[in-house]
Amino acid sequence: MALSDADNGCSGGEGGQTDALVKTCVLGGFSESGEARALISSLPEVHADAAKSESATQRFLVIMNRYQEQPHLLDPHLEWMLNMILDFVRSEKSPPSLVHLGFKFLYIICKVRGYKCFVQLFPHEVADLHPVLDLMSRQDPKDSETWETRYMLLLWLSMTCLIPFDLSRLDGHLETDSGKARETIMERILAIAKSYLVVSDSPRDAASVLVSKFMTRPDVKQKCLGEFLDWNLTTISQTNDQSMRSIMVLDGALQSLAKLFKHGKRDDLLQYAPTVLQCLEQNHLSESSEAMLRKLNVKLIQRLGLNFLKPRLAAWRYQRGNRSLAENLSMSQSTADSDAVTPEMETQDEEEDYDIPEEVETVIESLLVGLKDKETIVRWSTAKGIGRVTGRLPKELADEVVGSVLDCFSFQETDNAWHGGCLALAELGRRGLLLPSRLTDVVPVIIKALTYEEKRGACSVGSNVRDAACYVCWSFARAYEPKELKPFVTQIASALLITVVFDRNVNCRRAASAAFQENVGRQGTFPHGIDIVTAADYYAVGNLSHCYLNISVYIAGFPEYTKSMIDHLIAMKINHWDVVIRELATKALHNLTPEAPDYMATTVLPQLLPVAVGVDLHGRHGAILACGEITHALYKVGLQTNRTVMDIISPECVDALKNIHDTIHERKRYRGFGGELMRPAVCGLIEKLSLSKMPFKNGPVITGWQWVIDDTIKSLHLVSSGVRDAIVAAVVSALSALSEEYYQAEAGQADSQMQDVLVSQYIEWLESPQMFTRCGSALAIGCLPRFMVHGKLEQIVDGLQRMCAVSQKEGSFTEARKEAIRSIAQVCVKAGVRANGSPDSALCSENVAEVYGALLRSMNDYTTDSRGDVGSWVREAAMTSLMELTMLVASDAPEILSPGLVKCMMCCLAQQSAEKIDRCRAHAGNIFLRLLHSTEPTVPHIPHREELLIILPVETTTSLNWNAPSQAFQYIAKLLGLPEYQYHTLLGLTVSVGGITESTVRFSSQSLFDYLRGIQCDSVALGQFGDTLLSILRDNLCNDRVSVPFLKMLNQMLANSCFEIFTTQEDHPFCVDILALCKDFKKSKDVSKLCACITVFCGLIQFQGEVRQKVLFQLLMLLCHSFPVIRKTTASQMYEMLLTYDDVIDPEVLDDVMTLLSDTNWESSLATVRTHRNQLCDWLGFPKPQLIGKPGPVQVS
Repeated sequence: MALSDADNGCSGGEGGQTDALVKTCVLGGFSESGEARALISSLPEVHADAAKSESATQRFLVIMNRYQEQPHLLDPHLEWMLNMILDFVRSEKSPPSLVHLGFKFLYIICKVRGYKCFVQLFPHEVADLHPVLDLMSRQDPKDSETWETRYMLLLWLSMTCLIPFDLSRLDGHLETDSGKARETIMERILAIAKSYLVVSDSPRDAASVLVSKFMTRPDVKQKCLGEFLDWNLTTISQTNDQSMRSIMVLDGALQSLAKLFKHGKRDDLLQYAPTVLQCLEQNHLSESSEAMLRKLNVKLIQRLGLNFLKPRLAAWRYQRGNRSLAENLSMSQSTADSDAVTPEMETQDEEEDYDIPEEVETVIESLLVGLKDKETIVRWSTAKGIGRVTGRLPKELADEVVGSVLDCFSFQETDNAWHGGCLALAELGRRGLLLPSRLTDVVPVIIKALTYEEKRGACSVGSNVRDAACYVCWSFARAYEPKELKPFVTQIASALLITVVFDRNVNCRRAASAAFQENVGRQGTFPHGIDIVTAADYYAVGNLSHCYLNISVYIAGFPEYTKSMIDHLIAMKINHWDVVIRELATKALHNLTPEAPDYMATTVLPQLLPVAVGVDLHGRHGAILACGEITHALYKVGLQTNRTVMDIISPECVDALKNIHDTIHERKRYRGFGGELMRPAVCGLIEKLSLSKMPFKNGPVITGWQWVIDDTIKSLHLVSSGVRDAIVAAVVSALSALSEEYYQAEAGQADSQMQDVLVSQYIEWLESPQMFTRCGSALAIGCLPRFMVHGKLEQIVDGLQRMCAVSQKEGSFTEARKEAIRSIAQVCVKAGVRANGSPDSALCSENVAEVYGALLRSMNDYTTDSRGDVGSWVREAAMTSLMELTMLVASDAPEILSPGLVKCMMCCLAQQSAEKIDRCRAHAGNIFLRLLHSTEPTVPHIPHREELLIILPVETTTSLNWNAPSQAFQYIAKLLGLPEYQYHTLLGLTVSVGGITESTVRFSSQSLFDYLRGIQCDSVALGQFGDTLLSILRDNLCNDRVSVPFLKMLNQMLANSCFEIFTTQEDHPFCVDILALCKDFKKSKDVSKLCACITVFCGLIQFQGEVRQKVLFQLLMLLCHSFPVIRKTTASQMYEMLLTYDDVIDPEVLDDVMTLLSDTNWESSLATVRTHRNQLCDWLGFPKPQLIGKPGPVQVS
């Protein structure tokens, strides 16, 4: 029964919990059976129409594909679907297109359910053989549109040929009227099978199934088996794999042989097996470049091996319990502690000796080679083959096979051999062929495989090996009794948990988690298994950082696993090729230190210190970071036990930590590519040792550490861009910690000498020609502790402000300005606010205007380069800095905030919240709302606070998505009604309404026009709005960033009759001023600006009075512009204008003017165009414009 829609959908878990990690979709039945029946019933109506036929097929395909993972749900419905389609196929009235469409539907069902299950439902009575054979004979093997028909017919034929009668009884009279003998049914089927074994499409696979069923019939194998095998081997011998056609032929031949030796009787095929094996060896198919051919080769070889050996179950195999659950339960009730069946308990009678054919050695040798193949599909097939063949061997020979498989686990072998070996061991263990006595050899190998990784260029290989090793552990949990694995439990559990939390590949972590869970459930001997399985389940191990930093700490809390996890990190992860893994490993060591502090201090740290100055770059990088993290963690442990770090770490380790920088500097490790790793690593070490309060104050090591920080800042331009941010972050953290710990003369008082040196040096570097040196210096100033800023605030702010002003004017060093703006806020926040304080020590009434002025000027940074609007980075930093400073000042000394400063800040935020970049708009809008609704502290002097609280109520702080234009602009436009905000809001909207992003333009213009419609009847408000528009245009005449969008916005306003109230008055000042300002744009060389200007002129024609004539004259002038595209655009716009406003010119000449505008080629030469333009001037009564010649050179007599 099908589930309801609710049941069929995704369930969030019990109680509808929203924090479910995953939602599972489980189908309860074939809920679309009605629709499927309707689609099949519609085949006679849709087959003739290609479009309807394809639509029905696609819909049926979508329905069936839903059941790819649960195909058994289709089983109750397969029979009626098959019968409905076969009714169409069998009908003599059915046209070929309907037959082919029916078979296409059958193929879709077969693909989902699998041919082995579906083919059994086909009718296979005697009466079906001839019709199917005749229909098959009529097919065209080369027709690419009907391959599904041939595929399904071959499968159907493979069932009908199983009838239990000799096929010769169905032949009838074989002589035709002409006296020629007809082919027998046996010959016809064999011919069809042979012909389709060499085709290049899917029917080849169905033909191999037909061969396996047909050739094993008693009557056929007597007459045709030998001949068919000869034909097949000849085909293989005469074909190579150098062309696609040859590959397909070999594929069909090998498939048919593999299936034939799988389904045929051993007694019938044994005589041919040596010949087939010899043919395969002679053709060297194991060396083919095609993976599929190599896979079929090993598949056929394993089938040959099984034919050479008697079909029996090895009596010596290891057995755990019974296959029957009932028997297992009854055994557990009768004997509380039953032992597994071991070889020693088997009777010797069952170990029957018999000669093993020589060919078996060749088979096993080929399979062992296949384990090392470069393709996974070949190795997997080989592993299964080794398991099957070994199961029929005597105990001694089987043990030799196991030994040969173990030889794959040599470090001289490739990762392919390790992977194949793991798969083979898993198969052998699963089948009980890996005896407990071999576990002492196998388990150490699997432990190595669980951490196998080999560096290859810029990446590594081995994740498949680790995944397969997890599969081995999973199979062992099912294969052996707990007592057999008990000696190895600690090793296996530790290795699996290391893979669970520390493997780089998420699939390996999840595979190890599954294997550990299987062992916990079936073995019951893994320490703390249930607790760990709960914490490290499939979903928890999906996040790498969570595994390293959280799950590992929980697991290490169990003493059985602590040291093995630490040792693994030290041995294999701090020298890992991936920098992310190295950094996570060092952080994990920090977190694990409290679990084993003595072990870390006495064993791990002395082990790491030589590596920290060693030769290997990756090991050196990881070891330096690890030394810092462990030392800091030991310091934290000491705080809890009232011990200093010197009491925990030996003096030798302290000296070694102190000398790391000197050693690296002496060996010139800071240079080149290695320096990009060494610099942040040593900076990390400086930070951690400073935080650990190491007793190095006033020592030479501090000078060396400061040199590393300064030299790194000066060298940032030499560092590759990918690691620059990480290096800067490390430098800033190191400088902050170093200053805090070692540059205080007394508590809260700076070492004056170091303060003077550092502040002067970093301010001087703010004027460096290298941008990244400027960035680093600004960040360094911003991270200095409060006592280092005290007494230097004025000097610092002046240096940062001067750099911002000069670089903004030049349009360069954008990133440095961003960092400088952030630093201004950081140093002011650290210095604090005191209304009557000194401007050199705190933010006060004397310097607050200067600081705010620098930040507000940065709000107008619109620098652009090849990366786009890079000034937005500076604007965002300025907004953040303004918010931080304003909240601080409003809290500590609100009296120094003047109304003018607050008004300017809020207006700038309103402008930014109306602009086109979503990210900037969201940042500005959220800050605007935070300042407006802040109550602790309340920001004073916000203009129109009450009106703003009505427009933007407190709910908008959480509900309003400023990134969405559809939400943001409807609120922004309402600010136009507030006089203090109108100019800046309209300036921001200008850029959005006149922009190019469709969604931004649509919603911003819609909100603007909604506001304008609301003030249409208010001449005062509309006049004020017009004055604001004119002010914006006057202020930005030479600023293309604003002027071009302004013209586009003005054109939309004119087109929407937003100033209709002005058009009733002749020569309204608004129109006159707009025209006067736009005249200057004609001199521009920017085509987009000129085109926008033309549309505005055409919109201004709606105004009455003398201004209309002036507009027409400007358009006539543009008809002879030097740019052909401008002339053409002007003529087109004028034509549309005259269609819209038919009262502009005299009706008597209107038709002539419009004809001339439309028929003239305005892209012709200027001389030609000027004649037509002058004609227009005559018709419209304008004087002809005269060319003004350029003055020539002055003649000197």
